[in-house]
Amino acid sequence: MPDVEFRWLGGHRGLESSIVPAEGYELDLLPLRSLRTVDLNKHVVLDPARLGASYPVALTKLTRWRPDAVFTTGGYTAIPVVTAAASLRIPSLMWEGNVFAGRSVRATARFANVLACSFEETAKALPGKCYVTGTPIRSFAGHDPASARAALGLEPDTPVMFVFGGSQAVRKLNRAVWTALLRIVESTTVIHMTGQPAYADALKAREALPTGWRGRYKPFPFLRAEMTDALIASDMLIGRAGSSTLAEASALGLPLVVVPYPHASAHQMANARLLAEAGAARIVADEDFDTGALLSAVELLHDDAHMATMHAAALSFARPGAAAAVAELVLALAEHAELPAAATIDRMSRAAT
Repeated sequence: MPDVEFRWLGGHRGLESSIVPAEGYELDLLPLRSLRTVDLNKHVVLDPARLGASYPVALTKLTRWRPDAVFTTGGYTAIPVVTAAASLRIPSLMWEGNVFAGRSVRATARFANVLACSFEETAKALPGKCYVTGTPIRSFAGHDPASARAALGLEPDTPVMFVFGGSQAVRKLNRAVWTALLRIVESTTVIHMTGQPAYADALKAREALPTGWRGRYKPFPFLRAEMTDALIASDMLIGRAGSSTLAEASALGLPLVVVPYPHASAHQMANARLLAEAGAARIVADEDFDTGALLSAVELLHDDAHMATMHAAALSFARPGAAAAVAELVLALAEHAELPAAATIDRMSRAAT
């Protein structure tokens, strides 16, 4: 990998303000928010105004920086950035992680020089040449379940269920865990990412358990460095159907119980359906996820034959080399080199890291 300097251009509503600087990268913010509101409030009017104000800001910053290439994951923030890059003739790669491309991607895809996506179904629907790379994920090389469980203080032989809602509406999942917790820990360890506001309640729920079973409930307000160990230590994942969640579960062969986030044009339901149809996941609608659904997942976790089938199906979707494949495309753009063949990118994306 050549020596590369990174700049991050984001919005005001996303997680980038807390994550990007902590990783040592420079962050600049546009006037718009990273996520548009889904409620009827003042932001329905303000968001378009912020979007309009963000184009000249993006144009100014790109003019000053003169990057060799722009990489974007699409979404609301991408609109002013990709159009500004096109105006300045700066090559750009737009990547889409969902099966159904979002409105922002569909509106701006023609301004990008190269398109990439996670699923073959998406590539068929986008204009021009689109590479199937999978979703870039963290590397799991050098980690193993026994070491991961030891690092988290988990029992070595008890099946592990990991429950988290990503950044989207975790309250429903939290309530189901706490209601069923006593029955779950009879046979199962639960790693539970609660979100910061609910963490105090999770600690109370743990203290209410019998002393000998408290070690089987491991709540965390948020996971960063520990996320790798949490995923590797787990036997089943219960959560939303974001592209990164599904990609990391597939790379590890983790069976999934997916509770798709019901908003955002049902993108997550479409993502989850592909894995469910292949036998890698069980879908539970958001309105149906309750204590009963969670206890049913526990039963599934202890069904060795069914779990083995789901494990194999999950691995069939794995593209652990997606990050390397995307980087290869971005570097080709930055160096004004010939773009790799689609078959080359496909092989890179499927290769273990």
